[in-house]
Amino acid sequence: MNRTLRYIPEAKGNEMYFLDQLLKEKDDQYVETFSNVYRARRRDPQLILLTTLLGFVLIAGIQRFLTNNIGLGILYVFTAGLCFIGTIVDAVNYENIAFDYNRRIAEEVSNMITR
Repeated sequence: MNRTLRYIPEAKGNEMYFLDQLLKEKDDQYVETFSNVYRARRRDPQLILLTTLLGFVLIAGIQRFLTNNIGLGILYVFTAGLCFIGTIVDAVNYENIAFDYNRRIAEEVSNMITR
């Protein structure tokens, strides 16, 4: 069983591969500390999909606020998700949105722990 799966069992696909590469040279104490901080800050792709779908019935752009894309979030709020086209694109690409955010967070956490 690989260490990433043991410490971060909810990671799948690209996220799992990225974390494996990021943590492969690290000791168990580092991985445990990293996983505790990372798991508290990561976004689940299903949460991104749910908030994107809420954009069709409530307020568009919540998924962008959750992933720290504040500018796009404001744009989506005032344009109804760019007339729902942006919301549809986000619904299709929700896994990539979550992965991009989680990758940035993993790099931040790694840099924070290393210092």
